[in-house]
Amino acid sequence: MVYELKDTSKAEALFTGWKETLITSCLQKVMGKVYVTDPENPVSAFAFVGCFGFFAGSPDEELVQNKPAGFVIMVPQNRAWEELIERVYPDAKKVTRYAIKKDTQFDVEALKKNLQMLPEGYELKSIDDKVYDLCLKSPVTADFVSAFESKKQYLKDGRGMVILKEGSIISGASSYTRYREGIEIEVDTVESERRKNLAMIVCSALILRCLEEGLYPSWDAQNMGSVRLAEKLGYEFDHEYVAYEVASNERTH
Repeated sequence: MVYELKDTSKAEALFTGWKETLITSCLQKVMGKVYVTDPENPVSAFAFVGCFGFFAGSPDEELVQNKPAGFVIMVPQNRAWEELIERVYPDAKKVTRYAIKKDTQFDVEALKKNLQMLPEGYELKSIDDKVYDLCLKSPVTADFVSAFESKKQYLKDGRGMVILKEGSIISGASSYTRYREGIEIEVDTVESERRKNLAMIVCSALILRCLEEGLYPSWDAQNMGSVRLAEKLGYEFDHEYVAYEVASNERTH
């Protein structure tokens, strides 16, 4: 049987050395949940937030089978977990993602200079009460806020910046998730507005805002394009890792 772990400190050792802020969000109970099959002395754990799930400890088939509904990106701690995911979900898409170092020292003046590239007719704005509602109107921008349980939680814990054109969001950078010390950045631009440096501009604005508040703006890359953008902002590539994209409508917890 799978249980939501209430005392997440019991699973901390299972994730030791895994520098992933989404796991930190779950362990700190800021957002997300940790699932186990033994709530008293867990030897395996599944940390889940947004659409990401991280498997740690001793491979446990029951944890892998009991996935949340819909699309999930499963991240295995090691090859043994990989083999288990592949066996349980033979149709899962195996992908490579790219971890970015978590100790970036940003060039604040360079980031401020990036803001000057904002084209005429475009407006840079933070995600407030009204912009939050705008985000939900398009699947391109919904991920900026959708991992949070409510608008109230996002406005309290989330941080985000968008670029508006004629009242519509055409680019944005926001906290996909939040942990006590910082955020995990989600960035996207509508296809028709790409290659105008808008992602560079809006990310620079969000990073500057985080630095002003003493928050770390963590970055994880889905593809090499995201890696290149991160490097332009001052981040450094760390390593590749394996993940599995799994889709299902079934939910057991």
